[in-house]
This record gives sequence, C-alpha cells and structure tokens, in this order.
Amino acid sequence: MMSSDLWYSLPLVVAISLVYAGTRHEAMGDIIRHAIRFALWSLVILSGIFALLYFVSENL
Repeated sequence: MMSSDLWYSLPLVVAISLVYAGTRHEAMGDIIRHAIRFALWSLVILSGIFALLYFVSENL
C-alpha cells in the first residue's frame, strides 16, 4: 500500500532539518528550534503536495 511508504519521509525530513539547522547555528538549542520549525514547514508543504496529487489522481 502506498500510504505505508509515506512513513519513510519522516526520518528523511528529520535528518534534512537537523543538517540544515546545524549549518546555520552553533548552539544546540538554536539548532533544535530551527530544525523543528523547518521540519514542520517541510511536512506542511509535502502534505499539501500529496493532497493535491491525491485529489487530482482521484478525478482521472
């Protein structure tokens, strides 16, 4: 089932967020805060793209 494959995106988003935040900040608290914000924005954008593609494919 395709929805089970979506769970693989969570560790990827976490890893990308931590690396990106780590390149911007030096203090651990700043890195964690930035990573959480970046991860949330990434998940919102990815969810929006998924929903758009899902609804478009349902109408085909």
